[in-house]
Amino acid sequence: MPEQLNQTDLDATAAVETPAETGEQSASEAAAAASAAAYPDVPSEAWSGVHRGPLREGEWVRLTDSKGRKHNFALEAGKKFFSNKGHLSHDDLIGREEGFTLASSAGGEYMVFRPLLSEFVVSMPRGAAVVYPKDAAQIVAMADIFPGARVVEAGVGSGALTCSLLRAVGPWGKVSSFERREEFADVARRNVNQFFGAPEGQSHPAWELTLGDLAEALPASGERCDRIILDMLAPWECLDAAAGALVPGGIVCAYVATTTQLSRFVETVRAHGGFTEPQPWESLVRDWHVEGLAVRPGHKMIGHTAFLVTARRLAPGQKPLRKTRRPAPGAYGPDYSGPRPPGLPVEPTDTEV
Repeated sequence: MPEQLNQTDLDATAAVETPAETGEQSASEAAAAASAAAYPDVPSEAWSGVHRGPLREGEWVRLTDSKGRKHNFALEAGKKFFSNKGHLSHDDLIGREEGFTLASSAGGEYMVFRPLLSEFVVSMPRGAAVVYPKDAAQIVAMADIFPGARVVEAGVGSGALTCSLLRAVGPWGKVSSFERREEFADVARRNVNQFFGAPEGQSHPAWELTLGDLAEALPASGERCDRIILDMLAPWECLDAAAGALVPGGIVCAYVATTTQLSRFVETVRAHGGFTEPQPWESLVRDWHVEGLAVRPGHKMIGHTAFLVTARRLAPGQKPLRKTRRPAPGAYGPDYSGPRPPGLPVEPTDTEV
């Protein structure tokens, strides 16, 4: 007759089996602890949107194949990534350090990294067109967005520029974004929270998103700011509100797509009289092919995406310096119907001369 075990014997048996299990678990925990010590994560209070260490579920990853084709997606346990080169299991990525190569089921190889901010914004879900990285970088640099700055953004779109502004001001600054369309605001909120890894129900501590028109809401709030970024169809309509909110020396920066918008905004700034001479420009990016003795411009180029304009706010009661150079003949002729700089007479027509 088989010997029956009482509860005491069962407990003893369990106690004998536990060390092996505990040993395996401890080895796994030790490896994770060693990895965390070698690559400590960026402090969460920095709100940088950057992580170190093993890839985690919920994080975005960027896969690049041998032809340079890129795929971005969020990691989710149990899911698979499919392409014309077979599939990959998300579980094979979770827990590994970025920067590794992984083969798909069909033998295709992928390099795995976390996406950079410049890579995330061109692949994230969109409600409106995004401000591309080359322009976002120009805005941050030329509008002098600094840590701790108080920045107002009109036209949040899909949140691409918002991510760059929040990264620049840090958790100690403030970015107040205004968006008139609720569906765009919802997309932007999800994208910004996704990039910065905001916990459920929370957002970046320096970000405030307002649904409404900046031209009406900003004066009503009485808010003062260091920088104002206008990304909208008619930025000249918000210039008075911007002038009232900017501190002396503050910068207004407009992002416009066409020469018609560019001209209207620049001339409105001049006619206002409370800003320095506006500075308009655009940026073009061209890559280069470098291979041995073959060093030449690349075949692809990022050309025109938008025009940028900056101007600085003058102190109350001050006027901009008067331009000594006369406008080009016909620049403000009878066919010109836009805003005119102060003191500029209307040029006579040919019949009046």
